[in-house]
Formats: sequence, structure tokens, C-alpha cells
Amino acid sequence: MKYFIWFLRIVVGVLFIFSGLVKANDPLGLTYKMDEIFDIWHMSFMAPYTLYFSIAMIAFEIIAGVALLIGYAFRLLSFLLLLLNLFYTFLTAYALFSGNIKECGCFGDCFKISNEATFGKDVVLLIMSVILFAYRSRVVPLFSKYVTTALMILTVFFSFFIQWYMLEHLPFYDCLAYKPGNNLFEKMQPAPDATPDVYETTFIYEKGGVKKEFNSTNYPWQDSTWKFVDKKDKLIKAGTGQPAIPHDFAILDSDQKDHTEEILKTKGYQCFFFLRRTEDARTDNMETLRGLIAQAKQAHIPFYFLCSTDYESGKVFASKWGLDIPPYIMDVTISKTVMRSNPGLMLLKDGTVVHKWSYRDYPKTLPVTQ
Repeated sequence: MKYFIWFLRIVVGVLFIFSGLVKANDPLGLTYKMDEIFDIWHMSFMAPYTLYFSIAMIAFEIIAGVALLIGYAFRLLSFLLLLLNLFYTFLTAYALFSGNIKECGCFGDCFKISNEATFGKDVVLLIMSVILFAYRSRVVPLFSKYVTTALMILTVFFSFFIQWYMLEHLPFYDCLAYKPGNNLFEKMQPAPDATPDVYETTFIYEKGGVKKEFNSTNYPWQDSTWKFVDKKDKLIKAGTGQPAIPHDFAILDSDQKDHTEEILKTKGYQCFFFLRRTEDARTDNMETLRGLIAQAKQAHIPFYFLCSTDYESGKVFASKWGLDIPPYIMDVTISKTVMRSNPGLMLLKDGTVVHKWSYRDYPKTLPVTQ
């Protein structure tokens, strides 16, 4: 039994460390997934706290994984892991059977697995957690008290530091469709044999205090005795060959005219300055940014200001910080997917992403060649 418990500790511990590190590469990715889930559950009031939940959950996975391997505070840890895996199993079961969540994001954007595989994985992990909890008294620390404590302190520091670093800069490894090397316009095109997602819509009506679900063929839209309550869309079959970049990626001027295709098809270098929200935008290194705008103008390189608030707010921000470029409008959801920092800078050549920088890392000069 001793070796079996060791096997379980290694499997669960390594998996938790791996899961935590993958998500630590992009803490905002988990934050946005939490926002989506809370919105589905009509708990939008939790939105201001999702970043803190994300950081805490990622840190706990890394810390718990290391603690599991070295046997630190195992009685408490085994109980917390059991609770966490119960929650994960519930969450992935909801994602799988409700159809409301297309991807659970359990391993971030770099390692996407289906909801079916994720649920199966969590069921196995839950069984392992139950066994570890049942035999918790048999596990002793691997090292001395001082060595174990030192390792845990280093793990706690590392698990929070790496997330702080990624939030201040950009993910170490970009797994999204807007990463360097990708041509944005090409990524917006579906495959020739693409098929759309197939959804089933369920309508909820109420009559005499009793709620009942209907499908799209039998819902009582003409019967005034039934009162419409809500509707739910469940994913029945995922589409294939869909564009990696949705058509919501649109660059609009002040008159809502779409300039996306003409801009992305332009030959040569271009700069995109992304500003998600003016009210909480970081203004580090704005002098450097102004210098880059001047360099771009001198080299006849288009410099686009893509703002996700309204046009007037973008003009006010540009005027306040001396940015001699007019704003264009971009959807906020797309903006926060393209650029994890607020604001951030992207350099393209012939529509292909060359480089991305957070507000911390603007270059002194644009890395362009003739």
C-alpha cells in the first residue's frame, strides 16, 4: 500500500503543479473564464474579484502539488484537495451536461481538451483524492522540518511572483491566435469544409407557478397563459474548421465604418496600440510610446489606436497623453484576448504579427527593417 500511495501522490502532485504552471503563464485567461461562468450563473457581482480568485486558485494548485510530493501538512492538505476536486468535478460536469460552457479552460489556452476528457480526468482525480484522504495518517514529511518549511516558502513566493510577472508583462508563451507569426486576416477565414456549431435551444415558460421546458418546435408562443421566463442554448455538436479569429475582430472608425480587411491586407509594417479601458489603463512609459509614434510617422508606418471604450473617450485619452493618432473602436472582448495588458502594443508586417509588448516593455525603437 505504501508504494500505491506514493504513486497517487506523484500523479496528483505533478498534475496539479503542471495545471498551475500552465495557467500561471496567463492568469487573465482563467480570470476571463471565471467571468464567463459567473455571468452564466447570474453572479456578475463577482466580476470585480475574479482576478483575485484566479491568482489564489493558480497559486494553490502549485503549492498543493509541491506539498503533496514532500508530505507537508498532509492531513490538512488531503482534505483541501478533496474539496477542490469535488468542486472541479462539479464544474466540469456542469460544463459537459449543461452545454453552457464550450471549454472549461482547466489547462488554460495552451492545452485544450474536450469537456468529456476533462470530466473523466476530474472523476479519476476525485477517486485518487478520496484514497489519499483515507490514508492521510500514513504520510510523513519527506525532509526535515526546516528543509520542508524552506521549500514551501520558496514555492509560495514563486507561485505568486510568476503570476505578478505575467500580469505586468505578457504571457511567456502566447497560445492564442494573435501570437507572433500568425497572419490575422488568414486566421479570420474558415476552412473550405467548415461546419458551424449546432445548438439546441430550450425555452422555459411558467404557468400557474409551475415552470416547464420546451424545445423550438413546441414552445407555447401563441398561448398567453404561459409566461416566458428564460431560454438556454446547449451545444449539441461542435463545429469544425471554424476561424481561429472570430469576425468580431473589427476595426471601426467614428462612423462605425469597418476598416478591418483593408488594414490587415496592407503591405508593410503597421503598429496597433490596444487600449481596453481608459479608466484603469496603465500609463507607464508613455514618453516611450510617444517616441515610437513619432518614429512610425517619420518612417511612414501606419500607427492605429484601437480603443475599446467609446470614440470620445479615446480622443480624450489621446489628447491627455499627447498621442498624435486618432482612435478606432474595437470590441472589448476581442481586445482583452488579443492583448493581455491594458494597454499594449503590437507590430505587424504584411498583416502578420511580428511582436507584442505590454505597457512595461515598449521598445526604444521599432524593430523594423527596410
